[in-house]
Amino acid sequence: MEIRELMEKIIKDMETDGGVKSVVWVAAGGSHDGHYAAQYFMDRESTAVRSQMITSSEFVYAPPKNVGKDTIVVLTSMRGTKETIEAAKIAKSLGAVTVSQYVDESELTEVCDYNVQYISIWEDDMDQSATNAGNALRMAMAIVDIVEGYENYADAMDAFTKVQPAYLKAREYCAPLAKKWAAQAKDEKCITVLASGPAYGSGHIFSTCNILEMLQIHSPTFNSCDFFHGPFEITDKNQSFFLLIADGRTRKADERAITFMKKYAGDKVYILDAKELGLDNLKDSVSEYFNHLLFTPVLNNVYMKELSKATGIDYTTRRYMWKVEY
Repeated sequence: MEIRELMEKIIKDMETDGGVKSVVWVAAGGSHDGHYAAQYFMDRESTAVRSQMITSSEFVYAPPKNVGKDTIVVLTSMRGTKETIEAAKIAKSLGAVTVSQYVDESELTEVCDYNVQYISIWEDDMDQSATNAGNALRMAMAIVDIVEGYENYADAMDAFTKVQPAYLKAREYCAPLAKKWAAQAKDEKCITVLASGPAYGSGHIFSTCNILEMLQIHSPTFNSCDFFHGPFEITDKNQSFFLLIADGRTRKADERAITFMKKYAGDKVYILDAKELGLDNLKDSVSEYFNHLLFTPVLNNVYMKELSKATGIDYTTRRYMWKVEY
């Protein structure tokens, strides 16, 4: 069943309980950040449906009071993490409609009412519009269009067809740039990532899942919109920075950070612009909502892997170095 068709069925079935009033996106780690594009979209386009992102463990320990029969809870996990499965059980006990996003079937797909399979950027490079982030964004856009109407829905669906071609070009374009950056950054003990607005989720994944988890290099993430309210104090000519420049309404905050860096930072500042990745080829009405779908795979599949080669750290083994229960 297509995502649009699935959302139509769910929302129609919920009409007897007053209709859908809220959506909660639940996941752990990188899957949690994978919901960012959907959340960003709903924050800016929906007035009728409340949307909230929450980590799986937090949902288990302290589920939001508004979760009930008028709520769709989307839970994402490649193979069913323990916390996400438990979160799904709690969501169902509260009366919510549960939808899993998964790569491999697990107890999560057994628990949830509906299941949507996705393509993992870790294992498959075939369609970046069908990743967990891409599918979540499709769900969000469908929900808003069905419930209250989204005037740019057709433009958005057209944009999804252009994500993979844009990604392939971006991957080729960034390959030599990433190799050069990795050679410069391979001995850094800390790489600070800045991003804002529709690109912030990608920045946080790059820090948390790629640089920290995969390569064990310290990597704080800061929002460019809040950079000048504390974090900018760490700036000096020896500090390594990686800046994502969004294509969207918060771009001016990213540009302000660049202006500051050019004046006060050294030569360890790297800038990756969404417009260089092909977002400027999408219609202006929807392009900002697709930052995540291009930034994230480029950062993971090009920049992180080049840094892995340069450092000599095998990301495929270091990612799962902790195999104990804790």
